[in-house]
Amino acid sequence: MAEVNGVVVDAAGHPSTTPDEEFWIFGYGSLIWKPPPHYDRRIPGWVTGYVRRFWQASEDHRGTPAAPGRVVTLIERSFWASLADAHDSAPDRVWGTAYRIEAAHVAEVSEYLDIREINGYTIHYTPFHPADGGPSIRTLVYIGTPDNEQFVGPQDPQALAAHIQRSEGPSGRNRDYLLGLEAALDRLSSESGDAHVTDLSDRLREIERRMESGGGEGGIVGAKEPPSRVSHEFTIASSVNEQEETEKV
Repeated sequence: MAEVNGVVVDAAGHPSTTPDEEFWIFGYGSLIWKPPPHYDRRIPGWVTGYVRRFWQASEDHRGTPAAPGRVVTLIERSFWASLADAHDSAPDRVWGTAYRIEAAHVAEVSEYLDIREINGYTIHYTPFHPADGGPSIRTLVYIGTPDNEQFVGPQDPQALAAHIQRSEGPSGRNRDYLLGLEAALDRLSSESGDAHVTDLSDRLREIERRMESGGGEGGIVGAKEPPSRVSHEFTIASSVNEQEETEKV
């Protein structure tokens, strides 16, 4: 066993629990509206010190190896500040949802999450602040760090929105992931919106409006295709199998 940020973990980085210990996971993307199985508490709130961006390629859920989609990851704010991002501001709080997993199901849920988040994501721990003002909670979070092969880095927002609009993978259309995240964030709190997510959603809706009227992908002029890499209402699933089917819808 080892200790990471005050949490005793096993060789895979999962928390080592006893039958009376709590295990919490923070979701900032699809986990907000497609929660893991076997949770008994769901709390909206936020983490700090990070910025949420659609800078992670998705080859297994919202795209394919030949045509990866884009999903969100968290970037440490200090690193993000060193990059040239067209969305040059970000809220201090990254809103999402924390789930408490029943101790008896920790191993099963951990295995499920490792499969769901395997495409470039690794396990980290961060304090989560409940929206109701309760004490902070140490939560596990999956992050695609800048050194993983799927991290793509800053992208032109218009080209990124167009890329998301046309991407699709085993879990469905990439545009549904983007719009689903926007809607899920709006439901958490009057303060939980994310300008990066909202701007991409607005651009995507405009692209689709113009496509419906025969104008193509929104008349993108001078926008570059996103780089492939940079150097450097939800339902409760009662089992892992049921949740895996839900994720593919």
